[in-house]
Amino acid sequence: MSQRSVRHFLASLAVAGLTLTACGEDDSSSDVSVTESEISLVPSDPADESKEPDVVLPAETPTELVITDITDGEGDAAAEGDTVFVFYVGVLSADGSRFDGNFDGEPFAVTLGQGAVIEGWDQGLLGMKAGGRRQLDIPAELAYGEAGSGDAIPPNSAISFVVDMLAIVPAIDPADEPELNSLQTPSLTKLEIEDLVIGDGAEAEAGSTVVVQIIAFRGDTGEKLVSTWGDPSPVTFTLVTDGSLPGIVDGLPGMKVGGRRILNIPYEDAFGDQGNTELGLPEKTDLILVVDLFAAF
Repeated sequence: MSQRSVRHFLASLAVAGLTLTACGEDDSSSDVSVTESEISLVPSDPADESKEPDVVLPAETPTELVITDITDGEGDAAAEGDTVFVFYVGVLSADGSRFDGNFDGEPFAVTLGQGAVIEGWDQGLLGMKAGGRRQLDIPAELAYGEAGSGDAIPPNSAISFVVDMLAIVPAIDPADEPELNSLQTPSLTKLEIEDLVIGDGAEAEAGSTVVVQIIAFRGDTGEKLVSTWGDPSPVTFTLVTDGSLPGIVDGLPGMKVGGRRILNIPYEDAFGDQGNTELGLPEKTDLILVVDLFAAF
């Protein structure tokens, strides 16, 4: 499927009431089983995540990147090409003036080594593990340099961050997209769930943020409509209970990281009487989603 089709799929789900984005920069086959050793994840604690940590100012203005591990995490270390999900707070190293942070909001996702963030982050987040907390003291040359950044970061400013690592998702190979056939089902009256692979990682719950790859099929014919596997960035969204696409919101809780699940969704719990012309899903047509779960927090 084309990237245009994938974006339409994501947009369709977003319109349906889900907060859904492809993480990373803005801009398909054999079965694959993802084990917990491949996905590093720390269970989230909302009380801790809402508490912004203090940044200890360096005694001297840093002239090179200084990495200080405050808390060691567990599991595999973040490497170039991985997508990491973090909370952070940033201040000027000189006087502690806060210029950015997200501890009171949504996790920030970035794919390391793509130049999507300042060089001090691309270098400084390597080697972190899920559950870890690290301070980065970054010289101006690895931050915003002579240009600075708006009014908050003057030219030639060193900056310091405290970063909490929530999850690490290795680079996903489009060639690992599963090849599945004969998925058509009789007309459905309720959501039906089939686990093809049982995961052994963290469990998705209502309200969780999940990182997934999704393939969509027509329920009546089994025709493949669209797949997100062709996009190198993982897909992340929140399982909000008041979304208007209840099939996916109700179908993922209880699934564990490393798992692959088929959701057979009656049209009433998908796109309703009108179907979805962008996806090629006719009116009153059931929807089948094959979901691989790479992280849940």
